[in-house]
Amino acid sequence: MRAAFYREQGPAKAVFQVGEQPTPEPAAGEVLVKLRTSGVNPSDWKIRQGGFGRKLTAPVIIPHSDGAGDICAVGPGVAPSRVGERVWIWNGQWKRAFGTAAEYIALPGKQAVRLPDGVDYAVGACLGIPALTAVQAVRLAEIDADSIVLVTGGAGSVGNYATQFAKARGARVIATVSSEVKAEHACAAGADEIVNYRAGNVGERIMELTGGRGVDAVIETNLSANAAFYPSILRPFAAVAVYGTASNESTVPARWLMQNSITMRFFLIYEISESDREAGISEVTDLLRQGKLVHTIARRFPLKDIAEAHDLVERGTEIGKVILDID
Repeated sequence: MRAAFYREQGPAKAVFQVGEQPTPEPAAGEVLVKLRTSGVNPSDWKIRQGGFGRKLTAPVIIPHSDGAGDICAVGPGVAPSRVGERVWIWNGQWKRAFGTAAEYIALPGKQAVRLPDGVDYAVGACLGIPALTAVQAVRLAEIDADSIVLVTGGAGSVGNYATQFAKARGARVIATVSSEVKAEHACAAGADEIVNYRAGNVGERIMELTGGRGVDAVIETNLSANAAFYPSILRPFAAVAVYGTASNESTVPARWLMQNSITMRFFLIYEISESDREAGISEVTDLLRQGKLVHTIARRFPLKDIAEAHDLVERGTEIGKVILDID
């Protein structure tokens, strides 16, 4: 099969190769998916560069956790009726050497989720990390129709989906952004109010928007940068769902958090419980079927241009997901 791969860590243009690799065979409980698209996430270029202290885990790495395609074969124990099913992939390369930047991937059947009719394969490649992270954060924060929610980084892929999931539950959403262009993007996802964190005092503005009450929940993309603001934006008994931070260690206003009974929930979307995964997938699927999710695709590249795609994501200048077309 044709695949993009690397044998050493480093800059994209220096280490990526595109060529032939063995086509996998589905083992017991697995499906073989002929991939149509592969999604690039920030974690992909960070791992390829050796970020997070991660070393190569195999002689050859085919990157990417997200993708979409068609089941073309099944292993023992999987219903033959799944052959031909359109699917999207989650955790394609988590603790595995071979991800979705290839013509085929073999993986456990539960990691290939039916893609509703009419939903494009490119959309399917947006879901695995961004959408599932967003829905898990919204679930952990227990957001409902009475909630006022602050989504930090409202123009990012996760933040944009989190806004949509919170709005689908009836919540009021305030999103932080850093520019007018990003403000427009967050509004298009349904954000009720926008706070430009580069243009004034975030705490004062949020208290003004909430009538002095503060927010009921925060969907947090960068704990180390934002925790200091919590006393100025959270109401008592609020919840914070943390899915990202810029540093290994963060300082939090611990005494104030204790005095106000603030709940903080940390998670990594690759390692959530089976019940949480099933609930998140169900919520995503329901909204997909209803056509209620907006998906932002920044750029599409052919597989051979994977290095350019990685460099684009690393620069962080685009809004939305970068997709590789495999065919």
